[in-house]
Amino acid sequence: MTEDPFVAHRSLLFTVAYEMLGSAADAEDVLQESWLRWADVDQTQVSDARAYLVRVVTRQALNRLRTLSRSREDYVGEWLPEPLLTSPDVAEDVELAESVSIAMLTVLETLGPTERAVFVLREVFEMPYGEIAEATGKSAAAVRQIGRRAREHVAARRPRVQVSRSEQQAVVERFLGALRTGQLQQLMEIMAPDVVLIADGGGVAAAALAPIHGAGPVAKVLARANRVEVAAFEATTVWLNGAPAGRIDVDGEPAAVSLVMENGRVTQIYLVRNPQKLTRLDEPAELAR
Repeated sequence: MTEDPFVAHRSLLFTVAYEMLGSAADAEDVLQESWLRWADVDQTQVSDARAYLVRVVTRQALNRLRTLSRSREDYVGEWLPEPLLTSPDVAEDVELAESVSIAMLTVLETLGPTERAVFVLREVFEMPYGEIAEATGKSAAAVRQIGRRAREHVAARRPRVQVSRSEQQAVVERFLGALRTGQLQQLMEIMAPDVVLIADGGGVAAAALAPIHGAGPVAKVLARANRVEVAAFEATTVWLNGAPAGRIDVDGEPAAVSLVMENGRVTQIYLVRNPQKLTRLDEPAELAR
């Protein structure tokens, strides 16, 4: 029996939806909606199932994104993407790993829905402008203009320094080691003077409501984490969104921390504590281009 094209391309379709939405839960909902539409199609009339399915998923993700963009305006505190546990193999595809990084997904949040869709489909999945035009309901000429604006927007905001995975892992392990001891000086030595901490508690878990700037203030907040009265504090290295990162468990409650670094020092810290965004930390997500 020939495998259904939707099943064969599911990892790709999930990745498209996740990169457009920054949420695995919403991406799964989009895939469910897309599957129902695919089931009603006369598949014998579809010449390129992969391209067709990407278009369906893109349209559903755009609809969801427009709805979410309104609800996220009411989100309590900072909104960060939902972290995914990934296998180290994802890092082998450098472009894929960069595109699903928490830092990049956070930058993509600053794009409008159509800009984000065009950027993801063109820059990450290398789709032809004509296919993107069909998926987004725009002309090919408009898609080219939107893509140019989106590239310029992302280029001005994305982390520019490329760090080897081995160096990234070493810095993550040093950072988590300092976090375990709660030593202010150790933490400050690992962080750049102008480091920024962005935390997402969603109004459910304790987290700073605005970014914290500077090594001193950030170190004080982080050092406090294992000084409160807790029975158990664990900080372990894991692979999140295609890169070495950290999982922190305080009395069994998980948190995820992703780092951006330059010259061996941490420049940005993304800390997700909202439990609704931490349901994908136990089984690696299947991502593909």
